Amino acid sequence: MSFKNNKKQDDTLLNEDIRFKEVRCNADDGSSHGIMTSRDALALADEAGLDLVCIAPNAKPPVVKIMNYGKFKYQQEKKIKEAKKNQKIIVTKEIKLSVKIAQNDIDYKVKHAREFLEKGNHVKFRVFLRGREMANPAAGAEVLTRVWPMVEDIASKENDPKLEGRYVNMLVVPLKKEKH
Repeated sequence: MSFKNNKKQDDTLLNEDIRFKEVRCNADDGSSHGIMTSRDALALADEAGLDLVCIAPNAKPPVVKIMNYGKFKYQQEKKIKEAKKNQKIIVTKEIKLSVKIAQNDIDYKVKHAREFLEKGNHVKFRVFLRGREMANPAAGAEVLTRVWPMVEDIASKENDPKLEGRYVNMLVVPLKKEKH
């Protein structure tokens, strides 16, 4: 088989690149050939029509394996793709409020927040403090405490309202659905 290392992106040592004095050689089927020179291990790999791959270069002596490197690389990439497919991406939606917001505006924005939560998104409520409002950040926290009862039936609070710069923030996440 004999892969050439010219266009290789990873740091895996293959075939002729393995230049250790002695190596512990294992076969693809799990059997061990014992400790031998790297030339002898490479000869065994060539005889089998497979590649010699260094799987543990820091071990004493380094461990090499006789295997089909192309097939091994393909299976690794397949596992990575499968892991990415099963990964859940968390989307955080932001709802901006102000200290002097009217109740009907709060109701309207909470209606959208509830839609986001039902879709499984996280929602970050932010109250922007303008000018003199910075002197009283508790007013921003008070707006968020008025919002919380409107979403607490479908969400849980990740953190209490807290001041971050000119914003008072509160992160709300959807409740976990019980699987039957």
